[in-house]
Formats: sequence, structure tokens, C-alpha cells
Amino acid sequence: MRKYPVLFPRFYRYTLPGGLFRLREEQKTLYLTFDDGPTSDITQKTLEILDGYKAPSTFFLIGKNIDQNPEIVEEIKKRGHVIGSHTQNHANGWKTSLPDYLNEVDTAASKVPSRLFRPPYGRIRWKQASQLQKNGLTLVMWDVISGDFDLTLSGDECADLVKKNARPGSIVVFHDSVKAWPRLSVALPKVLEHFSEMGYVFKALPDGHPAISSS
Repeated sequence: MRKYPVLFPRFYRYTLPGGLFRLREEQKTLYLTFDDGPTSDITQKTLEILDGYKAPSTFFLIGKNIDQNPEIVEEIKKRGHVIGSHTQNHANGWKTSLPDYLNEVDTAASKVPSRLFRPPYGRIRWKQASQLQKNGLTLVMWDVISGDFDLTLSGDECADLVKKNARPGSIVVFHDSVKAWPRLSVALPKVLEHFSEMGYVFKALPDGHPAISSS
């Protein structure tokens, strides 16, 4: 049984004023995002799947993974995707002091020229969030999580979670990691095909401060 909500909890959305959970969209648009890369081989395979559907997306990169795979970062950008930061070492904000957390973010930011930031696990303290926003970062959370990190789910189940819950403007979370690949490799093509057939288009998040919806 899942121990996490598929839809980001409404009550938590209000604790992060200015956080981005979903974009206001009248058109059928989805914003696919990928956490925890860049990962050798897995990110490349993910890019190839996205290419097949002309689906620009947003990749939230971990600094230490950038150190190991700098060439993949350039490939992500070359293919028309947007990058954001995901801290240097995948830091859990609930377990990290304010100075240490800011250092994690600053270290990764030196390698990721972007104002988009997603806290690992979605866990960030109010003071951490407030300071990052003062520093000009956009805190990107999500509307729908695919569950591709969940070893108890199948790829088909992950696809179904997204298909049943995503709506116009939804920010959807996947992971281009070795752990998630057995489910991502199945779920991502199914999600892309399903929503393409429904007339949706896929967009990368704008690297700025777009309109926000908390609904």
C-alpha cells in the first residue's frame, strides 16, 4: 500500500506560498519533470523516449551527478529541455540545518544556471523556502507523482496513476534514475501516448515565475 499521496496534499500547498504545484492552463498541457539525474545511460534513454513524442520537459539535476556526467547536461539542453537544481547531494530539508541546506543549494546552483529549484522528497522547511525565494529561486513542487520510485508498483500501475490524476497544467514527477528505470521505461511511453491521443501537448517549465494554481 502506498505511503505517499499521488496528488500533492492541498493543506501542504498553503504552507509554501509562492511554491509552484500546477500552472493555470486552459489548454490541454502537461509539464513532465524528471528528478535525480543526470544518470549515465538512463537519462539518455529517457531523452530518446521524449524525442519520439516531441515532449519538452524539465530535469531537476543533483550536483554530484552533474560532476559525474557533465556531458549529459549539455545533451539535455541541446534537445530543447529545461534544467533546474535539486541540491548537491539530494539533501532532505527536514533533516538539514538552514546554513547547510543553503550551502547544498548554492553548490548545485553553481553548476545549474536556472532559477528553478525542487527540494528533494518535497521536504523543505519554511525558513529554507523563504530564503531561497528571496534569493530569486522558484520552488517547483508537483501536482501528480508517478510513483516510479516505488518498488512495490509496476510500470503499468505508475502509468495509470498519472493517467487517472493529471489534468491541464499538471506538473508530473518522474525519476531518471537506475532505481526508477524498470517502471519509468514502461510508464513514460504509456503516459506520452495516452495524453497525446487526448490532444495534450507537453511543455518544459518556464525558467521564471509563471502563474500558479493551488487547486
